[in-house]
Amino acid sequence: MTDDHDGVPELLAAWAFGALQPADEKVVPLHLAGCESCAAEAERLRETVRLLNVPPGTAAAGNGSPVARNGSAAVSQNGSAAGATGGGATGAGSAEASVAGGGPAGADGVLALALRSRPALPRVAEHAAPYAAAVAGLRALLREVDGHGPWGTPVVHDWDVRDTVGHLIAADEQLAVRLGLETHTPPSRTTEDASWEEAWNTRTADVIAYERTRDPQETVTAWAERAAALLATPEARDPERAARATTLMGVRLPVADHFVVRGFEAWIHTDDIGRALGLVVPPPPDAHLWQLVRLAVRILGMALGPTAPPVLFAVTAGESSTEWVLGSEDEAVRGELVLDAVDFCLLVGGRYTPDEVPRGVAGDEDVVRDVLERAAALSWL
Repeated sequence: MTDDHDGVPELLAAWAFGALQPADEKVVPLHLAGCESCAAEAERLRETVRLLNVPPGTAAAGNGSPVARNGSAAVSQNGSAAGATGGGATGAGSAEASVAGGGPAGADGVLALALRSRPALPRVAEHAAPYAAAVAGLRALLREVDGHGPWGTPVVHDWDVRDTVGHLIAADEQLAVRLGLETHTPPSRTTEDASWEEAWNTRTADVIAYERTRDPQETVTAWAERAAALLATPEARDPERAARATTLMGVRLPVADHFVVRGFEAWIHTDDIGRALGLVVPPPPDAHLWQLVRLAVRILGMALGPTAPPVLFAVTAGESSTEWVLGSEDEAVRGELVLDAVDFCLLVGGRYTPDEVPRGVAGDEDVVRDVLERAAALSWL
């Protein structure tokens, strides 16, 4: 290629990943040295890769994870979580090929590829890895917002992008307080006799109202610092310390599981922001996704109780599948339900209704319907 501005932007994604073709390895740096606009864009893309800990020269994750809603309905215009069940195309093959081959990839492709390629951070224990990865992904996405999208874009409920980050500050706060971290502003208005739902609604409303008085970058900094503090606690790194149980959001679970919940919520809201801005956010890596699924199944089983009509529940992710019997162990199975892993998480996260979620059903449809409704009712996100 020649040293012209029209050709170099198409190669910036490959440059960010250290995946340029040999013929371009000298040409692109020379152009960047003399072109301020390309140099700024190249540095922004490389910083996105750095935040996600994607090693230079890594062009693809190679784990076969499907892009959320098969990579298309993730950015539906009405904001609903529509799409097909799992097992479809990854939706990332073109981005991988263009990065590896030096073709056009654009910021959206780089973001999706970097999110999908992110490794678990080694400085935390397995139970905190989904949260660490989700935090890295949201940080990268928020850099896209800061540079290219309005913070006031409606996202979910009556929240815009900044409000959604404020919501995460409030949500992380409960675990942070239990682990001995300080919380400063705004002061809490909740009372000891309030139910957890009342306390949660009051606190999240107060935090969002406070963050609306600040610059969006101050909100992002507050959230990022709180997340980093959580990931620096001994409980994030030591499974034994994280084994003790505590009650948050009305559910008593080991601290380790509450870290998984934090990862679940951070990913759900990253996906919310991505859809609002027209950016595809991939699902968590398979290992993290199955951690979310297993925890959600346990909580769903607790919600149904041991006397509910038994349902054989199967969750699939690509070629993997796991089955559980929910409800009574003393009766024959009365219904069967099959859900894709991402779809199940979106149902539990309140992004699908029982009627919308793609599913496979056999047997008694009423008992299966009860499982779907109970799963959807778990969400407070």
